[in-house]
Parts: sequence; C-alpha cells; structure tokens
Amino acid sequence: MNLCTDLTVSYGGKAVLERFSLSVPGRGITLLRGPSGCGKTTLLRTLAGLEPPRGGHLALDPRETALLFQEDRLLPWRTARQQLADVLPRPRWEEIPALLEQVELTGAEDLFPSQLSGGMGRRLALARCLALPARLYLLDEPFAGVDSSRAARILERLAQLPAPVLLVSHESETAARAARIVELDGPPLSIL
Repeated sequence: MNLCTDLTVSYGGKAVLERFSLSVPGRGITLLRGPSGCGKTTLLRTLAGLEPPRGGHLALDPRETALLFQEDRLLPWRTARQQLADVLPRPRWEEIPALLEQVELTGAEDLFPSQLSGGMGRRLALARCLALPARLYLLDEPFAGVDSSRAARILERLAQLPAPVLLVSHESETAARAARIVELDGPPLSIL
C-alpha cells in the first residue's frame, strides 16, 4: 500500500522530511525507527492529516487513518469503558470487552485513568485507537511503560489486524517482531 510519494514537511524553514516516499505491505507491522528528531512522529502526524506537507502526495486519505499519539490523551473523568464508548457508535458498544481483552485490560472496565498504571493507561489509549475503523493504524510508541512479554502478545494481535500498522518504537523486542523495518536516520530517503 502506497502511503506517500515525494513528501516534504518543514518546520521553520528546515526540512524534516524531504521528497520522502513510503509503501507498506497491506497487512502486518512496519516498524519506523531512528534517532530523536529524524521525522518519525512528523511522518505519522502528516499521514494522519495533522501536519500539512510542503510538497509531495499523500496516497491515503487521512480520514482513513487512526493515530495513537505519544501521549495517552485519556479523559480523566471517563472510565476505561467510557473512553471506548466515546469513539464507538452505540451499535458497536458490545465490542468493548473484546477491545479491552485485546490489550489485556479485562477487569479494568470501570477504572478511571488515575487508577491505572502508566502501562495500563498506554494500553487503554491503544484500545481506543484500535476501536476506530481505519485502513492504516499509526502508532507512536504504543508500548511505553508496557512490560516486554505483554507487549509481545499485543504485537502478535496487531499483526493479525486486517489493516497495516505503521509503528514507531525504539524497543529492540518490538523490532524483532516487525515484518518490516524502515530506518529514518538523517538525510532524506525513499522506502518503497
């Protein structure tokens, strides 16, 4: 699946991505990695329609993506169940237990964000992202604060999604389970 062609994104006159092209398999996990500041989060935000490109072409309508931000962005006054109900239409509310199970939060349905550990909050944010219908899931550091064995199990489930996952991570365990790795490490490049 082609995601972008010759994409250029700049901040303050400095090109973060320049003539960058990327395609991913139609399913499975593609890992995007590289040093801080190389454009990983910028790429995800641009694909999601939150950063305007200065040039190039987005091949996928940003409305067909679902983005997990680096921050959890949970509503403190809503329980785990309510966080998911907020993004699901009422006829799909019966899917909430399965979404919580997918990220190993069964039993936490009625807990508020302040009652969750950091890793639990991260997994709830991931479940909320996965509740959205998307042709592409964009996940920025989805396993921050999540133990490696649990992250590995969740990664196996993500690999089975009917849509591709573009995932940013610095963790070697995550890289070992990705079907494909794209390195962003400095000068602009194209990955096809």
